[in-house]
This record gives sequence, C-alpha cells and structure tokens, in this order.
Amino acid sequence: MSNSLATSTIVAKEALAVLKNMLGFANGVNRDFQDEFGANQSRGYSPGQTINIKKPPRYTYRAGRVSVPQSTTETTIPLTLTQGGCDLGFSSLDMTLNVQQLERKIQAAVAVVANEIDRQGCDLARLASFNILGTPGTLPSTQALAMTAITGMNQRLDEMAAPRDRMRSLVMNPAFNGAIVTGMSGMFNGQSKLTDQFSSGIMVDSLGLAYSMDQNVVTHTNGTQAVTGTAVAAGLSGASIACVALGGTITKGSKVTFPGVFAVNPQSRTSTGTLAQFTITADLAAAAVALPISPAMVTSGAFQNVSGPTTAANFAIFGTASGGYGCNVAYHRDAFTLAMVPFAAPMAAGGIEIGEATDQGLSLKVTKYYDPINDYSGMRLDALFGWAAPYPELAVLFAT
Repeated sequence: MSNSLATSTIVAKEALAVLKNMLGFANGVNRDFQDEFGANQSRGYSPGQTINIKKPPRYTYRAGRVSVPQSTTETTIPLTLTQGGCDLGFSSLDMTLNVQQLERKIQAAVAVVANEIDRQGCDLARLASFNILGTPGTLPSTQALAMTAITGMNQRLDEMAAPRDRMRSLVMNPAFNGAIVTGMSGMFNGQSKLTDQFSSGIMVDSLGLAYSMDQNVVTHTNGTQAVTGTAVAAGLSGASIACVALGGTITKGSKVTFPGVFAVNPQSRTSTGTLAQFTITADLAAAAVALPISPAMVTSGAFQNVSGPTTAANFAIFGTASGGYGCNVAYHRDAFTLAMVPFAAPMAAGGIEIGEATDQGLSLKVTKYYDPINDYSGMRLDALFGWAAPYPELAVLFAT
C-alpha cells in the first residue's frame, strides 16, 4: 500500500478548518476589511501594513424651513497587520503519515495561533471598551442576578444604538459561563436548547445574544490610585482631563466616570440617564496631572457623546484600588474587526512547498522545507492578521 503524503495545500486546508473551530471571540466580529488589502493589491496598489477604516459622518437635525449646511467630518481608525505563526519539525518517517495521523500535530500548532489571535482580540476589548457593568468578584449565579446581567448588557447596547439584528454576542470566561448556566437553569427553554446546553455545558443562544466561552477573556487589574475622591480641575471636555496630582497609579484600560456627566444616545443626543464611562488610554504614574481618556468627551455638535458636564468634580474609578476583574464582553459584530490577509505567494525553491487556504475571511499559509543533510523536514504555519475597534461604543464589559 502506498503512503498518502500530506501536501502543503492539504495541510493548509486542514489547519484552516481547525482554526475556524478553535476561534472564540473572533467568531462574532466583523471580518470585512481584509478585502481592503487584497482588492487593492489586485488593482496594482499596495495599501501597506496599515489601513484606515473610515467611520460614517454624523449630522444634527435642522428644525424649520431655512437650510443650514453642515460640514462633513469623517473619522478613521487604523488597522495594522502583524505576522505570526507556529513552526514544526518532522523526521522523514513522520512525513510519510497521512493527514489524519498528522491531525493531532496540526491541531496543537493551530491551537497556538488561534489562542494568540483570540487573546489579542480579548485584550483589545478590555482596552477599547468603555462601557462596563457588574460587580468585581461577584458572579451572577442566581436566576435574578443572571437575568439582570443579560438584560443589563442588552440595555446598555440599546442605549448605545447597537442594532437588534441578531449580530450580538457575549464572550464569557469559564467562571461567568458556569454562573450564567446555573442562573438560567430554571428558565423556560425549548427541549432542543436544553439538550444542547446540557450536552455542551455552555449557554445556548437566547435573549438576543450568541454565547461562547473563551479562556482568553482578559483580567484587568487597577492601579493603586484611590477609586474615589480625586478632584478634577476645571474643564471637562476633550481626550485629556486635567486633575489634581494623583496619589497613586492608574493602569491603562481602567474605567472612570465623572459626576454629572451622562451618556447620550448617539442619534438623538438625549441623555440616557446613565453616567458616561471612559477608558484610560495610557498607564499613569503617581503625581500625574491629566487623565487621557477614550472616547474624547464631546459636549455639543454632531459627535456629542455626553450631556450635563460640570466644570469640576471628583472622578471615580470602576472597581477597587489594586483589584482585578474578568472582562467578559457583550458586543455587536461591528464593534470590533479582525482582518486576516492572504500572503503573496513566494516562488517555491528546491525542496520547498507552499500551500495557502482562505475561507470566510480567515487565511493560513503552510510552508514545508527539507534539510537533506539531516533528513529533516520543517513546516511553518503563518498568519497575517490585525485587530481594530471601529465602534467600541457597541460593546459592554461585564466584570466578574
């Protein structure tokens, strides 16, 4: 019986299928923008390693008959590609095995790649998302708490004008998933949903959310700064808020609020009645006198995102000083985007075999090469990908 050799193309297709099954957070995000790289290259134009994603302009309503022309302002978000992968080595005996026998090795290699893609996405969600709910250290393991958690996240997404188009997802760490399954166990569900949930141990899609469990959900740790009582200097606007010198540190990704500063609906600009939340965009040392925040605080015009700001206040940090919490994230598909771009096919030299597979916005390249001196074959898996958060307002973290 002849041996069935695994060509690079077959391995690439096998690896890509494994990758699709292993991705967690990345499965629910927008993956449209890789076309910006490939489509332009086919026209003879290379966009480089970074593209800028344009966000649609916003305008204000004009009351009455007289026209009031408005200027158009388009904002952009950069998406930068990075290369990474996993490398394997085989003896000639290994390389004579068929694809099914190589599957375990491929799965182990792809797991590393999938884990890193998801980890970067979950960390982006931690840093970019500014809406946050929950109580650090408290799991919603009762029916009342579980329902409050799910409906609260949906409410915040509604307030931020996230569409109700069946493209909302919730990615949970193992502890949050276990608590939600326990809390929802007494709720009515169809027999098929109950069977799926009992078999998998993971929440099934319900209440407007698609659920998944991901061990890469990131834990955020606050700095040593006291979470209440720090005075803000006059002038609450923009992306940098002047404050009295800090008595401790604040870590990048920490969430802050300002008394009297409320979030607004992005279309009507009316207050939601909920304090606007902001994320700190850089690590701050003790004695710092400015808070870099995202989103920038805009008090009027088409891009207004807050109402009723005061001229001075004591800002508050979510959580406890030096405390940590898991950053589970509910999000609409368009909150985050992942681009995986096919590599330009290099010329294969002697002893080198190259295969690439692309499907549903995902792409992997497999390269096999041979060392005749040592009778040793190498295999490398490469991915070219990048993350961006075009609409972080369409996401809400739930702290556990």
